[in-house]
Amino acid sequence: MSPVAALREILNLGGPVVAILLVMSVLTLAVTIYKLWQFAACGVGRHRVLSKALQAWDAGDPGAARSRLNESSSYLAPIVSAAMDARNVPGIEDRLDAEAGLALARLERGFRLLDTVAQLAPLLGLFGTVLGMINAFQSLQSAGSAVDPSLLAGGIWVALVTTAVGLAVAMPTSMVLSWFESRTARERVFADKALRTILVPGQSIQPVDGASAPIAAPEHA
Repeated sequence: MSPVAALREILNLGGPVVAILLVMSVLTLAVTIYKLWQFAACGVGRHRVLSKALQAWDAGDPGAARSRLNESSSYLAPIVSAAMDARNVPGIEDRLDAEAGLALARLERGFRLLDTVAQLAPLLGLFGTVLGMINAFQSLQSAGSAVDPSLLAGGIWVALVTTAVGLAVAMPTSMVLSWFESRTARERVFADKALRTILVPGQSIQPVDGASAPIAAPEHA
């Protein structure tokens, strides 16, 4: 059986509920492909050059830091550059946090849709199953005394098709969403550390008598 014929058979068995779930699966796939492209274009998780710029800045070499920063293709590079230029401006910390939050919010676009699909797909599948069970019992009632057990068995497995399709849509969507959210969470931590490194350079954490204490170094000239 060809894939098209198999898909047509599933649609005939599951009815409009399966059709809605298939549309949701196509939409989920489109959003996933777009997010993967967006993450790749923004350099999410690839901050090697930017990290070297931050290390140079933290070590007291702003010239090397700016040189490294110009080579970075990270979406955070413009924000870090602005932090270097205006780190002594009063209240700049809140503005930089807002700009970083806006950049991360762009990465999170589409997450709400994926979350909705992951939660709604199983419910739609269950709804389709309930409708199928109702039809099966109506067929039994119409049969009267000439009840054929195969009617009930056939109605049940047809009804369960929608539940299976709903779970098949929800499970990969939930996994993809969790992966995207974990990547974004790491980006948030890195962005916060990068801004703090620019605004408060030379602050390293080293163990002192079994504890951790900040050791201040001279600020950049």
